[in-house]
Amino acid sequence: MSLNASAATDVQPSRASARTGLVIAILVDLFLLFDSVPKLLQLPAVVTATVQLGFPAHTVPVMGALLLIGLVVYNVPRTAVFGAVLLTGYLGGAVCANVRTEQPLFGYVLFPVYVAVLLWLALYLRSPALRQLVRSPR
Repeated sequence: MSLNASAATDVQPSRASARTGLVIAILVDLFLLFDSVPKLLQLPAVVTATVQLGFPAHTVPVMGALLLIGLVVYNVPRTAVFGAVLLTGYLGGAVCANVRTEQPLFGYVLFPVYVAVLLWLALYLRSPALRQLVRSPR
């Protein structure tokens, strides 16, 4: 399906929108990178915290690798939407783990939801393709 010129310009992000999306994406990227690297390095504090959430210690580097893979896929423009879906699934698992261990709602349980919202907002602000998908009438 091809888009006519007026439909394509309707979904093009402005420079301010694209820059805002880029800044949000960089902040999300840094946060998730600082979450994945200690898992990959199996830092003792991270392993202890993960075990306290009920996960076996040997799964910590796997979680770090999955998070890093999702982050890389998210940062490649052609696969950014797929990466956002992968990261949203990962963050959903974090919500589940926090609910299971009865963590406080706003401080712990919903924090991954906030990150996922920022992740998608950044992508929406930067991506004409995602804007077209969201705005197209069905």
